[in-house]
Amino acid sequence: MKVSLLFENGKYFQADSFGANTTIIGEAVFNTSITGYQEIITDPSYAGQFVIFTATEIGNVGVNKQDMEGSEIFSCGAIVQNYNSFVSNFRSEGTLEDLLKKNGKIGIHNIDTRAIVKMLRADGNMMCIASSEIHDKSELEKKLKSEKHIDDINHVETVSTKKEYTHSQGVWIEKDFKYNNDINNNKNIAILDFGIKKNILNELYSAGFNIKVYPFDTKADVLIKLYEENKISGIFLSNGPGNPLNLKEEISQIKLLVEKNIPICGICLGHQLLSIANGYDVYRLKFGHHGGNHPVKNENGKVEITAQNHNYNVPEEIGEICDIIATNLFDNTIEGVKYKNHPFISVQHHPESSPGPMDSKNVFKQFYDLMDNA
Repeated sequence: MKVSLLFENGKYFQADSFGANTTIIGEAVFNTSITGYQEIITDPSYAGQFVIFTATEIGNVGVNKQDMEGSEIFSCGAIVQNYNSFVSNFRSEGTLEDLLKKNGKIGIHNIDTRAIVKMLRADGNMMCIASSEIHDKSELEKKLKSEKHIDDINHVETVSTKKEYTHSQGVWIEKDFKYNNDINNNKNIAILDFGIKKNILNELYSAGFNIKVYPFDTKADVLIKLYEENKISGIFLSNGPGNPLNLKEEISQIKLLVEKNIPICGICLGHQLLSIANGYDVYRLKFGHHGGNHPVKNENGKVEITAQNHNYNVPEEIGEICDIIATNLFDNTIEGVKYKNHPFISVQHHPESSPGPMDSKNVFKQFYDLMDNA
């Protein structure tokens, strides 16, 4: 089945489809991870975005329930050079094509992904429209121009949980092919879900936390009461999609938590929201950081290879109230901070990996230790 792809700069491509027969508009970003395509497209942080994979062969290990980072595919679709419909992996329970069709999302292959990535590096991330139903360029252009830009869409309210729930599953033990649930957990935390990945929950549980997840719009007084009654020891602000500056009400609620000096840890979007709540607005990167091979230098001078997925970054000026604990070696942007006068820690990269390296997992222990010293 033929699929047409039009970018907002006017560049037009035609390729083959291996997903749903539909029309979808979203932002195009590229991801440099070599593995983990299922985890990437099911990460809620990719809501509203097409993922262009720089890895040339996608689909060869199939998909399975264990590798879902969210309840569904949250990205608009996958754009790959070569899609492999023949699956060769003992853990596979189906094909990527089946998963895309089930979720109504587009898969595009037999396309020059290298040319698209070079275009995005030069021009920056941009909106695009993909369709297996419409192939007239002028009609595609009209539809694309009528859609809101991703910066003006609040995808968090779509991907966040609608009700509270607990999580009691640890990390995946590769040698046993099971999750580790035999852990002595002794600290309670509340998680504000802006689009949390399953493996962040797993890592937090394995770090010794009892976890309760709350919707993104939970009011601060609910969490403050839990803290004052010693029912929780801290609050975790999760990753999530989109423009953090859209979440004005949520930022105002985080400010109330900041005033109470409750121990807080933030990852990715949570890191950005904590910065804004402390008076330091974020800025948009040209094409963002998306992939599993980004070198970050930590406060001890050690280089960690990290997984990343973000379009926004906190400003250098935050160093006025924070110690910089991690710096991106690709572009020297800030990757992690510890607040000087508050029990807060946050990082821009994804220490839970999935997919990606595990070099930065110590962030979860740092959050645990932070509560002991609060």
